[in-house]
Amino acid sequence: MAEIADQGALSLQVLRQLAHAIAANLRRSEEIKINQGRILTELYRQRGGGRLQDYEFQVFSQWGEDGILQYLVREVPIVNRTFIEFGVEDFTESNCRFLMMKDNWRGLVLDSSERNIAAIRDSHYFWKYDLQAVQAFVTADNIDALLGAAGFDPDLGVLSVDIDGMDFWVLQAVQCVRPRILITEYNALFGPERIVTVPYEADFDRLRRHFSGLYYGASLGAMTALAISRGYDLVGTNSNGTNAFFVRSDVRPAGLPALTVQEAFTPCRVREMRDGSGRLTYADREAQLAAIRGLPVVDLVTGEIEPI
Repeated sequence: MAEIADQGALSLQVLRQLAHAIAANLRRSEEIKINQGRILTELYRQRGGGRLQDYEFQVFSQWGEDGILQYLVREVPIVNRTFIEFGVEDFTESNCRFLMMKDNWRGLVLDSSERNIAAIRDSHYFWKYDLQAVQAFVTADNIDALLGAAGFDPDLGVLSVDIDGMDFWVLQAVQCVRPRILITEYNALFGPERIVTVPYEADFDRLRRHFSGLYYGASLGAMTALAISRGYDLVGTNSNGTNAFFVRSDVRPAGLPALTVQEAFTPCRVREMRDGSGRLTYADREAQLAAIRGLPVVDLVTGEIEPI
């Protein structure tokens, strides 16, 4: 029995050593990525004008948002280096993490999963930065109180909204902060002309609501109309056709032109449609549209419910 106990203790020790080695390798990998991002940021400083997409690069963002944000925070005067991002999952992929780890921004992240928030709080970086991680299922009713509780100056640096569902209605309910840079997800399947969003459902879940996972969010026109009503200008979209970028009109530099929806619109390149079993189908745009055709959306100009 003593021999078995000794073997067990040895196995536990080996597992701990392995876990420490994996964590150390992860930290080194992240340090390399951050330093590569620093180099790209400096290289891209030499570029003049052009589209936001010309500045894309990825460190922690899902697509090229890290590079776009580095460009925007250089061009837009930022008083408070603070960010709020919700829908971050475990923060492995996010729009604002590079700002925190490269430029030491302060932030608040929210996610509905207790496991995801626990992972953030247990991470190797959580103690190094001024980061608040809050578990909450975000709705139009609670979002303003959640953001206000963070204690940030209303003149926020960046607000990033990506909850795959009620993005329009939740953003509409935000009153306590006026970020200088606003990032919102849009559903490119709704096209560049329509000003529509899915109807409000407080407990909305995109995969439960429709098996395809494609019925969610709002059109670029809808997000732009809301942003303009709050004093923002559309300045571009990412090359994957998933995120739109807005800058507050009173701080937008002349060299960063405001765009129309038609000028900024990028079709979505992502093939994320699922079948009834939850498997990816890799369907093209026409097949994706066919899967959700007839489902209801709200026309935000008329207020009427109409089919996709």
